[in-house]
Amino acid sequence: MNPGLEPDELLTIGEMSRRTGVAASALRYYEDLGLVGSVRTGGNQRRYPRHMLRRVSLISVAKRLGMPLADVREAFGEVPMESTPSHTDWQRASRRWKKKLEERRRAIERLEHELTGCIGCGCLSLKACALLNPDDALAATGAGPRRLEDVVEDEESAGDEP
Repeated sequence: MNPGLEPDELLTIGEMSRRTGVAASALRYYEDLGLVGSVRTGGNQRRYPRHMLRRVSLISVAKRLGMPLADVREAFGEVPMESTPSHTDWQRASRRWKKKLEERRRAIERLEHELTGCIGCGCLSLKACALLNPDDALAATGAGPRRLEDVVEDEESAGDEP
């Protein structure tokens, strides 16, 4: 650790923003979502515990990767905000996050495979595609990308099995 820096040092929102590259408005938003925490001074100014730097940095990485903030919140679920997280706390979060990343990777690979097949067939019609949507059967199940949603739901329920 750097000399003169205490682990319980409190940082202003400007200092957090400068150190992490995250806008102050985004820090307030993350706090509203429960992703980060701060304390208030007597003058009602936000002060962030130093250990929030890691959380904010990981949120930034997740955003760059296109991860939903709900997944980040789930991964951070048991990581304490009121005290400096331990190595064990971060290891648990890492395992949860890895599971989410693997699910996302499988969904992207499946989409890539289906798009390659569909685009490669040349029919140019997802509505009438005899391969992916014979007789437009998916229209009866609702609007939007039904196949992708069904696959994600199937994976989530499969994860519940022993």
